Amino acid sequence: MAELSALEQEVAQLIIDALNLEDVAVADIEPEAPLFRDGLGLDSIDALELALAISRQYGFQLRSDDENNAQIFSSLRALSAHIDQHRAQ
Repeated sequence: MAELSALEQEVAQLIIDALNLEDVAVADIEPEAPLFRDGLGLDSIDALELALAISRQYGFQLRSDDENNAQIFSSLRALSAHIDQHRAQ
C-alpha cells in the first residue's frame, strides 16, 4: 500500500465522513485507485455530496461543468492535489 500524505489522509477522512462510508477506513483507500465504479464505488450523487463537503472544508467551488472533473475525481491522489492547488489559504 502506498503511503498517504497528510492532505491525502485528511481528504480520505472527508470522503468517509461526507458520504457516511461506515465500513471504510482511511487506510482502505488506495491513493491511485479510482474513486468511482471499480475503485471505491462512488456514483454521481456521491460526487455532488463530496463537492459540497470540499467547498465547505477548503473554501472553493468544484463546478459540475468543469471539463477536468473526470481527472480531478479520478483518485484520492488527484483530488488531493487539486484541493492543494485551489484551497483558500
